[in-house]
Amino acid sequence: QVQVEESGGGLVQAGGSLRLSCAASGRTFSDYAMGWFRQIPAKEREAVATINWNGGTTYYSDSVKGRFTISRDDAKSTVYLQMNSLKPEDTAVYYCAAGSGPLLVGKQQVGYWGQGTQVTVSS
Repeated sequence: QVQVEESGGGLVQAGGSLRLSCAASGRTFSDYAMGWFRQIPAKEREAVATINWNGGTTYYSDSVKGRFTISRDDAKSTVYLQMNSLKPEDTAVYYCAAGSGPLLVGKQQVGYWGQGTQVTVSS
């Protein structure tokens, strides 16, 4: 069992930056692939950025490549999402996710979800 909790969401102007954090507890953090998903009303939850167990492999959706960076600090059992050059279309609830597979690219691979944190980008 893994518990994950997000922090760092908020309101930012277009072009600005935010950093999301996700603290994990429970089982050994380094055993899990981690990631960030996002969801807007009436849309499917989608993978935004994910990272494998040792940080050697990452996945980014096309919409965030070059603007978002995912990283993990196993000593702190924390995964981060640095979001730069934010756009209004990045507005969503962002969820931290953990899974036992090699890399999370779909929600069906996720074993554990956080409660979500709202990110709102104003134009």
